[in-house]
Amino acid sequence: MDSTPSPSSPSAFDLVSRALGRYIPRGGADAAADPADAQGDRTTRRHVPGDPAAGGQEQILGAVNLDRDLIITRCNLDAPVFAGLDAVAGKPFVDLLPPGDVPTVTRRLRQVVETGEAHVARIQRLRRGDGSELVVSMSILPAAAPEEGLTVSLIAMARRLHLYAAETAIGTSLDIGETAQSLAESLLAWGDVAAVDLDFAVWTGEGVTGRAKGPIRLRRAALVPDRAWPEGYVTPGDDLPRDASRLLAQAVLRDDAPQTIVIPDREAVERVFASPRVARALVPGERSAGVACIPLVLDGAPPVVLGVAEVWRRADCPFRDSELFDLQELVARTAHHVDLARQHQREHTQVLALQRRLLPRTGGDTIQIASVYQPATPDSAGVGGDWVNSFPLPDGRTALVVGDVVGHGLGAAATMGQLSMEARALLSAGLAPDEVLEHLDETVTLLDDAESGLAAGYSALGSTCCIALYDPVSHHVALSSAGHLPPVLVSPDGHAGPLAVRPHPGLGAEFALREPFDVHTFDAPPGSLLALYTDGLVEDPAVSIDEGIGRLADAVSTVHPWDALQQAARHVVSVLAPARQRDDVTLLLARMIGYRKGDTATWRLPARRDAPARARAQVSALLRQWRTRDDTRDSVVLLVSELVTNAVRFATGPITVRLIRAGHGLLCEVGDTGNGRPLLRRGGLLDDGGRGLGVVHRVTTRWGVRWTDTGKVVWAEVAR
Repeated sequence: MDSTPSPSSPSAFDLVSRALGRYIPRGGADAAADPADAQGDRTTRRHVPGDPAAGGQEQILGAVNLDRDLIITRCNLDAPVFAGLDAVAGKPFVDLLPPGDVPTVTRRLRQVVETGEAHVARIQRLRRGDGSELVVSMSILPAAAPEEGLTVSLIAMARRLHLYAAETAIGTSLDIGETAQSLAESLLAWGDVAAVDLDFAVWTGEGVTGRAKGPIRLRRAALVPDRAWPEGYVTPGDDLPRDASRLLAQAVLRDDAPQTIVIPDREAVERVFASPRVARALVPGERSAGVACIPLVLDGAPPVVLGVAEVWRRADCPFRDSELFDLQELVARTAHHVDLARQHQREHTQVLALQRRLLPRTGGDTIQIASVYQPATPDSAGVGGDWVNSFPLPDGRTALVVGDVVGHGLGAAATMGQLSMEARALLSAGLAPDEVLEHLDETVTLLDDAESGLAAGYSALGSTCCIALYDPVSHHVALSSAGHLPPVLVSPDGHAGPLAVRPHPGLGAEFALREPFDVHTFDAPPGSLLALYTDGLVEDPAVSIDEGIGRLADAVSTVHPWDALQQAARHVVSVLAPARQRDDVTLLLARMIGYRKGDTATWRLPARRDAPARARAQVSALLRQWRTRDDTRDSVVLLVSELVTNAVRFATGPITVRLIRAGHGLLCEVGDTGNGRPLLRRGGLLDDGGRGLGVVHRVTTRWGVRWTDTGKVVWAEVAR
């Protein structure tokens, strides 16, 4: 091997080759002294047929260079330990892999080609020509410019290096299934089949105790290698037969620390369980095989057993004491990773349940709603502070809310849920968007301890929120924003652009001047499309935020009025969201429909004593035109009469009467310039007045008050 430096910039392949030149003497690997022997570590290794490294160098480095099509262009696998690997120029690298590993490794290789980021130190098995397998630590490195392609470095695993690399690989995921799979892949170095079975409470993210109470339920979490197994054999996702839980029970119920259990052959397995069905479920084949069952134990008093790892191999290759020691050491080192994944699973489930409760509904007769939430990562680190919500208000309007709490995780999600629910309650009570933001601003200031919040990875201070209220009768939208990016409005003619919303600091921003929240009102005729979003959708380090918003406007403007809105929302996100997003992506699309002109009527009356009679006459005539039932018409006429009478008595200025024919009933609104809140109270038998709201309460399904810039509106709904 030539280790002469290249005159140009060395490639990753050259660097690895030079390392080989320094590591392996010119006389070959057999001339190198075994460092393990030099330190007195003469642990007996399992002899693998055709493994030249069984009695010599235990840790050997090799390199394979690939082009962008993952074809081998050159290789340096001269060390004896790599004998039997058919790695020659012109062959696909994936031919060296077990069939079940081809999709995963191919995805990793292509990811490094596309991103240029190395994939370091993952345990991998390679196939030799005779069918045997070699366990290596594989790193995938991008080729140095100007070369293209990849360099794959391979390290034939020494015992200690394998333990270290396995622990490193197992700790890279917070997904409990992936963690169990990584552990099983690492255990495969000691056997022919490896499996990880977890207590069902661990699998679902629940807590576990030191002593089992009642029957133990085990679920198979991982199994390697990936192949077609005999019928009846337990595969990932299946529960083990109840009798098989004795393995875990024996580990849990011991008076001392749980220990490894070894069953030497199939006959012994059948004797232990006394059930051919259980034997078929546990033994991975028809040949005789032995198994080592190693409990996954969390240190404590008493110790907590999370599950059991199983390593199967041929009965003619019994487990040596040194190998059992290594297995126990590996499982002991990685049990805490399984528990971390369990805790993550629990938090992830809680957060997703909370966010599902906040997801917008599909809308109604007057508005169509579609939303997309895409976390930054598949695990809980990407689930947290972004939220969107939409809901109908009792007075017929629709509220659209989008917000963002700084950070991720359960704390951010809890803060997000609190703000979202408070906003919904205040909007349903009739408050305007700016008034709701004022209350949320106070809540954030009282809620958050900045130091503890940031230490936990989130902070309510600086949260952003945007609230829009759509009136389907007037086709107006009232919008207020607290530090949020401006919504994008697409008019029916296809013109799209961000709304000119005056900027305002985020919620709880005490460092800023405390200015009142503005209310921005704009027309949204039928066919308009409103896009509310969080910054993860438009932020890109390569472009300005204004350009990102412009790209969103261009993408939303292509949505056709006939397009299915949910499908269109997913398409917009797929076009705009970066391949490697740094933040959660949230998008809410609302298509305005509104009421038809023939389903609404509005009258303006002077506040005179004849106003109730005029209102009764006009409403009665309209209800006959709508062919409303007599009893419904009588209830609505009585309702309008009482509300207009109260407006004349307690308010000044013009009175507005609005009647809306909705799918669920008739909605009546009476607006005036007064600012007093109508109160429902019990009237005495001899009282001359005060019974108007009592009548309203009895003849309606629900009623309430909302505040306007000029006064108030009392609304009430009557079933049709």
